[in-house]
Amino acid sequence: MAELQVGLESPLPPELAIGAGTALFVAGTCFAPGERIASLVLLVDGEEQPLGAFGMPRLETMHANGPDGYASGFWGIARIGPRPGPVALGLRARLAGGGEETAALATIPVRLPPQRLTADASVAVCMTTCDPPLELFRRQVDSIRAQTHTDWVCVVSDDCSEPERFAAIQEVLGDDPRFLLSRNPRRLGFYRNFERALELAPAGAAYVALADQDDRWHEDKIATLLAELGDARLVYSDARVVARDGRVLAGSYWSRRTNNHSSLLSLLVANSVTGAASLFRADLLDDALPFPPAQFAHFHDHWLALVALSLGDIAFVERPLYDYVQHGDATLGHAAANRMPAMRERFGALRRDPRERIRLWRMHYYVDACRLLQFTTVLRVRIGERMPAAKRSHRPGSSAARRSTAARPAGSPTGACRPSTPSRTVSAMPPMLPQITGRPWRNASRITNGAFSHHTEGTTTQSASAMQAATSVAS
Repeated sequence: MAELQVGLESPLPPELAIGAGTALFVAGTCFAPGERIASLVLLVDGEEQPLGAFGMPRLETMHANGPDGYASGFWGIARIGPRPGPVALGLRARLAGGGEETAALATIPVRLPPQRLTADASVAVCMTTCDPPLELFRRQVDSIRAQTHTDWVCVVSDDCSEPERFAAIQEVLGDDPRFLLSRNPRRLGFYRNFERALELAPAGAAYVALADQDDRWHEDKIATLLAELGDARLVYSDARVVARDGRVLAGSYWSRRTNNHSSLLSLLVANSVTGAASLFRADLLDDALPFPPAQFAHFHDHWLALVALSLGDIAFVERPLYDYVQHGDATLGHAAANRMPAMRERFGALRRDPRERIRLWRMHYYVDACRLLQFTTVLRVRIGERMPAAKRSHRPGSSAARRSTAARPAGSPTGACRPSTPSRTVSAMPPMLPQITGRPWRNASRITNGAFSHHTEGTTTQSASAMQAATSVAS
């Protein structure tokens, strides 16, 4: 019997924080020399889980291993429940000629959260730093100190700033006992660093607010957000956009884009909740922590907003409560987040070389649509039936893992073969993302010219329209 030849296309994390449950994106290649794989499933601690797709075309694997490697691509989302020990991942293939084979993928140890800091205050402000501009950092710290609501502490999680800059951070904070500074043992990146800051938040705090290192809060920011929270799970405000020298660039962040905070699907497609503008009830962290694995370009504010809206409502204060500093070299800023591609740009994309368009389709599908699928899978694992039925958006037959029966034309570019009508349904995937699996190339062709930008604190991507494209495809 042929031994499975397995490789990973997407790296798995070296450790995994699980909490009440999480989800891992697993993608790679699997083939059995001389045999055809009739079905392929994911193994999580030996138990079978469905893949999103298998038998997908991979010309690079065929070039390296011969014809057997062509229909070898697979991907899926592994749903992982609470446990004290490591997670074992593998594959099980049932062969067309009879029999089955298994192969190990990885064993991933569990990461435990850090110990929470101790402090007595009703509001925990969670700030992250990494080599902050000192004049802006000092101004931000002073603006927090000047808050009219005084019952707060500020957790500062530093992501391995340079030693001289870290010493300067310590000098700015001084001996003020309301600031609790903690330095990461290794650099985590902004997404994981915000996760760590929230994990450090004192257990006694009733509310949590997020802060960037270089903005400036208006003195009534905390007081106003607390007053406007009401019965909502999270509240956020508008922002005034300023240059580094304080010049006002825009009186509102929402000059062109629609500021949605009521539709779960729309929020999933294009986040509008800015972390630095937000305050939420501390018990939201029971479901939000730990964050989903950092396998994609995830953003902390997007995830927190999705958890909040899945459980209740989000409120919005329609006036700026802080100054958002737009840096000239920022990857995402007010101008980028509000940019709407012109029709000429959208039609211009159709003139790209077909092979380049196909490469981009595949990239958008795996990098963008699967990113959102990971988010929704974690939401369903942790929140499940507590989410209102209308937000769960069940649709029969919404998504299924299917095997491609694509032909094998010589010289086709990677991923160029569009699968024909699926021959086998393996199993259903979470229904919150209808039609996101099974026909990636058809879905992806609607993605690349999307008009939506995904707003968070760090980047802009038109990829969020992947979700809208995926949900628009009829079964």
